Amino acid sequence: MSAKRDVLRLVRRHLAEMPGYKPIEPIDVVARELGLPEDRIAKLDGNENPYGPSPKVAAALRDFQYYHIYPDPEQRLVREAVAEHVGAPATQIVLGNGSDELLNIAAMLFLSPGDAMVNAPPTFGVYPFLGHVYDANIVHVERNEDFGLDMLRLEQALDEGAKLLYLASPNNPTGNSLPRKQLESLLEHDVAIVVDEAYAEFAGESAVDLVSAHDNLIVVRTFSKWAGLAGLRAGYAVFPPRLAEIVWNVKVPYNLTVAAEQAILASLADRETLLANVALIVSERARLIDGLASLPWLRPYPSQANFVLCEVRGKSAQDVHDRLRQQGILVRYFDSPGLRNCIRISVGKPEHTERVTGALAEMEVAVAK
Repeated sequence: MSAKRDVLRLVRRHLAEMPGYKPIEPIDVVARELGLPEDRIAKLDGNENPYGPSPKVAAALRDFQYYHIYPDPEQRLVREAVAEHVGAPATQIVLGNGSDELLNIAAMLFLSPGDAMVNAPPTFGVYPFLGHVYDANIVHVERNEDFGLDMLRLEQALDEGAKLLYLASPNNPTGNSLPRKQLESLLEHDVAIVVDEAYAEFAGESAVDLVSAHDNLIVVRTFSKWAGLAGLRAGYAVFPPRLAEIVWNVKVPYNLTVAAEQAILASLADRETLLANVALIVSERARLIDGLASLPWLRPYPSQANFVLCEVRGKSAQDVHDRLRQQGILVRYFDSPGLRNCIRISVGKPEHTERVTGALAEMEVAVAK
């Protein structure tokens, strides 16, 4: 090998230096690390659906005969089924390898190096991650103390040349939804707005109906949460007509696997079962919040999603996270601006609620940070 050769010199500098996104670990990896059987892991850190997919999904995957054939590049059957599900024209729908791919496509559409992208933390970490990938100038507008948007500062930032704004509704990891009037006000600005509705089914509200009237609005959704398809990576977005045409020209072909296609179709054919599971999770969310609120050293925030954010008071959230983990109870830990000393707990089944609240109740309240 030539002494002068250094392939790192060829890597785009901002990518070589950027921080990576830290995803959660799967059950089998954690179980091996902790020396616990997999059935002792209460996975409450990834906002997955504890009830899993519709039984019809397994049957559809078992009976499908064409895994050796490429998927339909135009995604016709699934687009029509999703269109009926969300009440939007099939021509405006694009499906992808999870909603993350659609979030990435939005960044690809609008961000050139140096362009301004507005982020409203605390929020989903993938948004600034994508801003870094595309070498954007990320303008952070911190949320209010109640995690609502600071509309005055946000609108000022949009008027200073921003091209793209991501907003999650309900917001991850805080659980609060974006008021419709605020979204309508933001849409009056000359900026592309992506509303990430990964948890919309748990809130019972959506901005999809606004897309037809606003050519700067993209709504991104997923089957990962409400339909239990996180492992199959099945997401979609509703684009304004002119943007949808561009997306079909620039996205990679065959970006939705045939397995994901079959799972989506089977899920939409069994919405009654899946929405009943959503109702169970919403009910359990209230019970989890009540249990957490009974502990004086925890402050659970209201949530319209399938998780609950808690401020830990009088002790270290990192220590709480670590001690739960040793018992096989996985929660998410946060210690960043706006989320100091917090944990986020996904809503599970009743037995998961009892296990995590029981473990928390056993921890000494007076342990100092």
